[in-house]
Amino acid sequence: MDKMNQAFEKMKMLVGMEVEDEHEAAALEENSSLSFMDDFNRNCTLSTKQRFNGFAICFVAGLTCTLLSMLVFFNPIKFGLTFTLGNLLSIGSTGFLIGPKRQVAMMLDPVRIYATAIYLASMIIALFCALYVHNRLLTLLAIILEFGALIWYSLSYIPFARSMVSKVMVSCFDTDF
Repeated sequence: MDKMNQAFEKMKMLVGMEVEDEHEAAALEENSSLSFMDDFNRNCTLSTKQRFNGFAICFVAGLTCTLLSMLVFFNPIKFGLTFTLGNLLSIGSTGFLIGPKRQVAMMLDPVRIYATAIYLASMIIALFCALYVHNRLLTLLAIILEFGALIWYSLSYIPFARSMVSKVMVSCFDTDF
């Protein structure tokens, strides 16, 4: 087993990875209080150009999927798949700009935790209805819920936008004369 570890360390050196000595490895195991996102964020170091390229590719792919979903609008199952995939790619694109840790932290911010939960749940429901249930009416209702959740989630990033939209909707649907 010792020879296997030595061979593995030699391979690490050949590839250019840093080799940990036994003391550093023991200290690292004891100090494993780093969260998964810290570890993930540390390993996802990209240059500014790479971040912009990743953002552009994901955003264009998401926008393309969303626009292509309009071509299959009358087939709710295909529409649900392409629309939801477009939304997922668009959300992923912003992770390239601000980093995955900050993206998740902003999504889980107390101001928008409910909007995020509803948005992600509506995407899961839309995919479930499209892939497993194969019911056009349920898929269409899930897509409408997803679109509404997308708007509400997006408004959570604009100061006072949700309260303004809420007041406008209340005044529009107020039945007291």
